[in-house]
Amino acid sequence: MCCYIINGGKRLNGEIDISGSKNASLPILAASILNKSVVKLYNVPEIEDVRVTIKILEHLNCDVKKFKNKIIVNSSNMEFKIIPEEFMRRLRSSVILAGSLISRFGKASFSYPRWM
Repeated sequence: MCCYIINGGKRLNGEIDISGSKNASLPILAASILNKSVVKLYNVPEIEDVRVTIKILEHLNCDVKKFKNKIIVNSSNMEFKIIPEEFMRRLRSSVILAGSLISRFGKASFSYPRWM
């Protein structure tokens, strides 16, 4: 593990980039379908959970564009569909979409999430 040792007497100065949080990004992606419009998200981490969530949104007919760590979700043409088991297996937190789907369509349908 890397560490920084700072010996006192000198002012610490500089900038660092902080990556986005998975624990914040996934619920925000799920909530992006609630407004039936365009949502722009910044500083989204480039991780598998985010990629699978995007595939689920695309499966539901959302238009999703990704530019590095920026994601634009347009859910105006979103349709109710059953979320396939292949997505549920790859993303344990995919049930986080249930609340948004129920709010938008009055129902949600997907298989039990099982981790491979």
